[in-house]
Amino acid sequence: MSSHVQDLKHVASQNFTKKRLFSFGVPAVMLAYLTVIFFAFDIAGLSERADWDNATSLVADTYSYKTHVARDNRNGEITIAIEGEKKGRYPQGTAPDWVTLGDTTVIELREGQQVIFSPQEVRYDIPGYGLVTAAPDRSGVNAVLPAGDVPDWINVSKNRLAITTDAGRLTVTRNRAEVFRYFYGWELFFFTLDSPYHGLPTTEVMARALGGEHAQIWEDFWSNKMWRHADVAWAMGETILMAFLGTMGAAMLALPMAFLAAKNFAPLKAVRFATRRVFDFVRGVDALIWTVILARAFGPGPLTGALAILITDTGSFGKMFSEALENVDEKQIEGIQSTGAKPVQRYRFGVIPQITPVLLSQILYYLESNTRSATIIGAITGGGIGLLLTQAMITQKDWEEVTYYIVLIILMVMIMDSLSGWLRRKLIQGTQSGH
Repeated sequence: MSSHVQDLKHVASQNFTKKRLFSFGVPAVMLAYLTVIFFAFDIAGLSERADWDNATSLVADTYSYKTHVARDNRNGEITIAIEGEKKGRYPQGTAPDWVTLGDTTVIELREGQQVIFSPQEVRYDIPGYGLVTAAPDRSGVNAVLPAGDVPDWINVSKNRLAITTDAGRLTVTRNRAEVFRYFYGWELFFFTLDSPYHGLPTTEVMARALGGEHAQIWEDFWSNKMWRHADVAWAMGETILMAFLGTMGAAMLALPMAFLAAKNFAPLKAVRFATRRVFDFVRGVDALIWTVILARAFGPGPLTGALAILITDTGSFGKMFSEALENVDEKQIEGIQSTGAKPVQRYRFGVIPQITPVLLSQILYYLESNTRSATIIGAITGGGIGLLLTQAMITQKDWEEVTYYIVLIILMVMIMDSLSGWLRRKLIQGTQSGH
């Protein structure tokens, strides 16, 4: 009896020791892992490398826009443009209501700040700080600031003056003086400045549409030179088409090959081994790598992206389809065979109905996933919404366009997710009820 008690104590002691080691060992391993990550990825230096001013400007650009007022210091010409683009330029001699044109141009900013472009100099009156003047000439920019230390929001040198406040920004060089002011919203999203519908209330635009001008209103919106709605819609279609062609093409290739990889349909071990290694190879290389390779071979374009998806998914589908084939019910196949059906008929009526729910589920899931992947692939191959997104991000000028494209991508993924789920339920339930 005492021996039995000793054994129980020994077992209990061992279990307690294991739990104690586990309780202390797992946190220790996690701590060691996090320590390695901290030094390997230089987390401490991340804050030093981060440009918070640039990040703040980019965030502000997502929900606002800038109107630029620029003067050529060599000839005195004034240009006013949304985001500083020619496509958003105000006609010569016109200006928004906060800019007064003339020999001396007065620009009203928020918080009572005011910039004046006079023939000989630029003046920036900042309440609470004072008057800043800059006289650009061939020798540089002769800036005069109020007495005292120069605040960190003013950058001044011999050839350049830059002042950044919450109300706007002024930059003066020898050849150019420029002010921009932020406004909330996405300006010119519907109509550009040259459209007769720009600036009209929504009710007025709707009234004109009902009055017979709907075609012209749609044309002005659809051909918007700033936001390029027609190009964006075409790019979205290319992205979806890339995902659809790649996914469906992979499914059609993988299904017959899957029979060669399934042990109950391909008795030759060498054939099974070779087919499975092909699947491992094509799915082992990421779609982005195939994209780069195919882009070098066939050139850029959405078809290259579709081929990259097709190659990668052929391996994934082949593996999943072959596993589904190995799990089919042999009795159903034997029942079809007993009627005198040929091999193709046995596969058609005894095998395909069994694996169809799995096939449809996987194909629709990958179609949804590839819609997201096609965005990145399109950025490499030069097609789809991914290309527009990459171009907008590289310039860092019109960050609100980046927001626009990201919102469209999210909506596209949500729609594809809902559509995929609906089709999965309808097709699989229909297949099972028919079966």
